[in-house]
Amino acid sequence: MNMQAIMAQAQKMQRDVMKKKEEVDNKEFIGKSEWVEAVVMGNKTVKEIRIIKEGTIDDEDREVLQDMLVIAINDAMAQIDKEMEKAMGPYGNALNGLF
Repeated sequence: MNMQAIMAQAQKMQRDVMKKKEEVDNKEFIGKSEWVEAVVMGNKTVKEIRIIKEGTIDDEDREVLQDMLVIAINDAMAQIDKEMEKAMGPYGNALNGLF
């Protein structure tokens, strides 16, 4: 294989990787906890926080609500990581740490 063919193959792989990353970046992931849903984009920006607990939240529940927010956001982030691993699977660990 000549150098031009290797470069062309590398450029194609780079385009494919960027396309897959863009697809994941533009996807919404919904992390859930008992009281909260967190909508996070694939690029890990929080789009929306939804309080799904019915009724009012008193002062005692404030700390629980804060914990539920963390759980929901972390759940969405874990989903993003799994989706990125799935999308980048064909490229193996060659791209580890690039995204």
